[in-house]
Amino acid sequence: MIYKRSSALFAKAEQVIPGGVNSPVRAFKAVGGTPIFVKEAKGAYLYDEDGNTLIDYINSWGPMILGHAYEPVVNAVIEKARKGTSFGMPTEIETQIAELAVSMVPNIDKIRFVNSGTEACMSAVRLARGYTGKDKIIKFAGCYHGHSDSFLIQAGSGAVTFGSPNSPGVTAGTAKDTLLAKYNDIGNVEALIEANKGEIACIIIEPVAGNMGCIPPKNNFLQQLRALCDANDILLVFDEVMTGFRLAKGGAQELYNVKADILCFGKVIGGGLPVGAFAANNAIMNHLSPLGPVYQAGTLSGNPLAMAAGLAMLTELNNDKEIFNRLAEKTEYLHKGLSEVLVNRNITHTINRVGSMISVHFDETEVIDFETAAKGNNETFKMFFHGMLNNGVYIAPSAFETWFLSDALSYKDLDKTIAACNAVFE
Repeated sequence: MIYKRSSALFAKAEQVIPGGVNSPVRAFKAVGGTPIFVKEAKGAYLYDEDGNTLIDYINSWGPMILGHAYEPVVNAVIEKARKGTSFGMPTEIETQIAELAVSMVPNIDKIRFVNSGTEACMSAVRLARGYTGKDKIIKFAGCYHGHSDSFLIQAGSGAVTFGSPNSPGVTAGTAKDTLLAKYNDIGNVEALIEANKGEIACIIIEPVAGNMGCIPPKNNFLQQLRALCDANDILLVFDEVMTGFRLAKGGAQELYNVKADILCFGKVIGGGLPVGAFAANNAIMNHLSPLGPVYQAGTLSGNPLAMAAGLAMLTELNNDKEIFNRLAEKTEYLHKGLSEVLVNRNITHTINRVGSMISVHFDETEVIDFETAAKGNNETFKMFFHGMLNNGVYIAPSAFETWFLSDALSYKDLDKTIAACNAVFE
């Protein structure tokens, strides 16, 4: 495929935007080459500035679960925009989407809307600290909860070592309160808790990891975390920015039958517009200002356009009783087809899948955490990425990102994707 116009647009963007992009993964640094500039999208397809059509497997990193430009969502936004785009005052639609979200998700009484997944996770941790009166948190290597300072932490030299900043601008003082654990390793979490008795406010986790490829929880890991939190007076925070309203109507809590204390949402809940949210029971949420002492605010929180898009999206998901089964079946079909090709081509690989999230790792080791995810052959992934792109399939431009399927994908699209994989390794 030819990307002459995309290349020209990227060169122009680099003059006025750092790295030419407004989010680093878009810059293609992990795979090489020039980012693709999108002109428009519809259903399962992206249409780029050079006139190419691409089958889309990132779906704006998750929210386009019903496909791009889904008519009920688009119409809801247009209708709301005609009445004003922002007021900085309460609107009825905020209550309507809050009621719907609370009815769909287990174990929550109240929800507060913010403007991004980063803001949701940042606010959830502040709330956990304010509610418990404790300062430290546990996060997991390879899990991404946005770019708030508390989350940009890398591992120390041992299981109970404090984290250290892995981005300039994050202070050592902030880093000392973030403890880094190994995903799917309950013994590692137990050691951290034992070494920091009575000091940990919360454990925050992607219940299904999506930022080191798709990695499911193994061996009742989430259930064991729940028990550890109960035994040690620690709040369990599920970052469901990716998994919420995608893996099931009630998200990962419903799928794995595990109750978290605080939930973070984003992506799907805004129907593609910038939005996030965090939610919990009354006792915890009533610690938020203006009811309680934990401060959180935002001029554009509950923005009417985002609320309209989110309400339309959640209404569709709530009314369609088969959508999550359809998505899981399509993802399983894709998994089997890709695996068959890679086996026949003698390509070392592992494929992980949960619901409509899937990733291909070019290593024979089972991928269960960041360490095993990092063992994948990145050179093979680069070839795979560009080969799929040249065959009309757009996947995440990083080996450490899950793919997201939309319901707009047809089985013909899936067959084309499998054929593209075969062509890459011919």
